[in-house]
Amino acid sequence: MRKRSLIRFATGALAAGALMVVGAAVAQQKAISIATGGTGGVYYPIGGGLANLLSKAIPGVQATAEVTGGSVDNLKLINTGQSELAFTMADAALDAANGQDKFKGTKVPVRTLMVLYPNQMHVVTIESTGIKTMADLKGKRVSTGSPGSATEVMAFRVIEAAGLDKDKDMKRERLGVAESVNAIKDGKIDAFFWVGGLPTAAVTDLGATPGVKIKLIDHADVVGKMNEKYGNLYAASTIKTGIYPGQTADNKNTVVWNILVANASMPDDMAYKIVQTIVDHKADLVAVHQEAKSFSIENQIKSNSPIEWHPGALKYFAEKGVKM
Repeated sequence: MRKRSLIRFATGALAAGALMVVGAAVAQQKAISIATGGTGGVYYPIGGGLANLLSKAIPGVQATAEVTGGSVDNLKLINTGQSELAFTMADAALDAANGQDKFKGTKVPVRTLMVLYPNQMHVVTIESTGIKTMADLKGKRVSTGSPGSATEVMAFRVIEAAGLDKDKDMKRERLGVAESVNAIKDGKIDAFFWVGGLPTAAVTDLGATPGVKIKLIDHADVVGKMNEKYGNLYAASTIKTGIYPGQTADNKNTVVWNILVANASMPDDMAYKIVQTIVDHKADLVAVHQEAKSFSIENQIKSNSPIEWHPGALKYFAEKGVKM
């Protein structure tokens, strides 16, 4: 009887030991939340690809892409520690670092890990509205982006530089890109602002809609006024003919860089590993979305990110010969 008890005790001890080993392995897993954007944009698919990549390539890491309102929300998540990584536009990140605008009174300890790709401002309408210029937006129903998005931040600046009042000159809605596309299809709005990569899936959907003729409004002429007030953050660019179905002319627009950021508290070795993984496995991200082609060593210069770089990222790029 005593022998059987000892066997049962030994078996139980082994099982408990095995559970402790499994528990320890689970405890050692580092969960990384990646704040992205809405499902109709570019941040979300690239963020999903990045989450898969980090989970496979860095031992002990389990990364997840989160749907969010966009850059402003993402930076707030970085500030509270609810997300470890975030996609953001450089202008929103600068506001966060300085505690300005939507971050008034709260300076976010945000650090750049990597410059990603230029975000293209789209001012989108359809031919049936009769809108041809920025001035034609006056009196129209216009979406300026979802609350908590960098689209809203940049849209306000474009509207201001174009000589319009965002509150008095238009009936303003606050919709994400997918919701904006549905609203313009249904005749609920006349135009919308969206800042994102090329092509953006939701805008492609609009251009491919039968009976709809997409039109992108030129606004590159506002860059000077925007930079004069907000710093040298913006540049003129072109969305080439044919990027979107039904687009029959080049669109002269504005751009700002996207960056991948983390909280200053992220350990240097983790920041280093994340950047190293992105560079080493860039092809995997390009397979997810072509904007990842811009994730190049050559784009990692201070002028492309107005906020402080993370020491772990600086160490990696220094080893690659990049002078910051």
